[in-house]
Amino acid sequence: MLTSQPTIRPYQSYVYAYPHKTAYGKLDAHPTGRPVLRELWAAERKDALSLYLHIPFCEVRCGFCNLFTRIGAPGELTTRYLDALERQATAVRDALGDEAPVRFAAAAFGGGTPTFLTAAELERLCDIAEQRMGADLRSVPLSVETSPSTATADRLAVLADRGTTRISIGVQSFIDAEARAAVRPQRRADVEAALGRIRDVRIPVLNIDLIYGIDGQTEDSWRTSLDAALGWQPEELYLYPLYVRPLTGLGRYGADVEATADAAWDEQRLRLYRAGRDHLLSHGYEQVSMRMFRRADAPQEGPADYACQTDGMIGLGCGARSYTTRLHYSFDYAVEMREVRTIIDDYTATEDFSRAEVGRHVDGDEARRRHLLQSLLQAQGLRPGEYRERFGTLPGDDFRAELDRFEARGWLDGAAGASGLLRLSPEGLAHSDALGPELFSPAVRAAMAAYELK
Repeated sequence: MLTSQPTIRPYQSYVYAYPHKTAYGKLDAHPTGRPVLRELWAAERKDALSLYLHIPFCEVRCGFCNLFTRIGAPGELTTRYLDALERQATAVRDALGDEAPVRFAAAAFGGGTPTFLTAAELERLCDIAEQRMGADLRSVPLSVETSPSTATADRLAVLADRGTTRISIGVQSFIDAEARAAVRPQRRADVEAALGRIRDVRIPVLNIDLIYGIDGQTEDSWRTSLDAALGWQPEELYLYPLYVRPLTGLGRYGADVEATADAAWDEQRLRLYRAGRDHLLSHGYEQVSMRMFRRADAPQEGPADYACQTDGMIGLGCGARSYTTRLHYSFDYAVEMREVRTIIDDYTATEDFSRAEVGRHVDGDEARRRHLLQSLLQAQGLRPGEYRERFGTLPGDDFRAELDRFEARGWLDGAAGASGLLRLSPEGLAHSDALGPELFSPAVRAAMAAYELK
């Protein structure tokens, strides 16, 4: 008797980092207390680090957003925050030491909305990265996130002058009614004006974020937004599926999280994803991942030898995370506004940044999972030889059951396998948000399940 295969929900979790921050815990269980940064980084390679500075402020909070951010910054909060960021940068650079060369291969300002800061505050942010951390922003790729309302001429001029090579703007939809449905108050005229100002400063790479699956969105309206974005010839486009998450605006008001997880909405998002993917491919874009598309003639954003799977990350700011080979660490994480405000206030009052606060140890198995995840979810796939060089085994040795399951579903590219690559098929890429979570370890799953939403 034939048994039917269980239905696989395609939209389970966006895996942009592993392990997820909801699997982190307090790092104070060791008899000597929280880990000392100087000791954590002593044996690490520091010649290809990535630097990330986090600004946790926005003018408004979109209905779908579960990022670590707060609305507004009363009083002198941005000044206090930058003061704390400078103290943290000084402590972290001291912890990195000078015994081995310290080099940053890439830098990024994210949030929140970094351009919530004034032009003068953005100058100070760049000074912290350069003077305190030693990053040469004009000689490495520098990516900055912005929004239509904060992409002002004076702020953009600062970013262009300080070496920004990529600017990413969250548009989500060029249709005003859809933007309102996503609880994102904006007008298309303001979006177009912001895009014009970005192009005027000639930052080499423009990325536009769009969202599909918004209430009331159709294939025709989705194409309208795609074509409006294409009119600016962006070097990159990110196409995000809408998620309704707990404690977000959409999750709290007017949208039932369980109800929106039904098959009809899954099918709608898959249909819109495929339509968007095919539309961009037909307009000269190449698919980099499920979400990312790059114009075929776009300049290379970043050195070809930088690898997020293996190279370290220095994160500054209360929403940033840092990676060593054995420990991922950050500060506490929250979505609910009151909790976010408390964490930011605690951060600005901190004087001693010499130890890691919250994090998760990454053992050999977790390192293998992370490498496989972050390689396989890229369209170019994974070269098993590189995996073996790092771990002494092949992906099939370590994850045979998972890979067999993905192959049975048609998620792996058989032709690529014949040529020695482990790569997702187009259908596998479409199901990245289902495939990724299946590679989480039981321990990480348990920690995420035990996390108390706040």
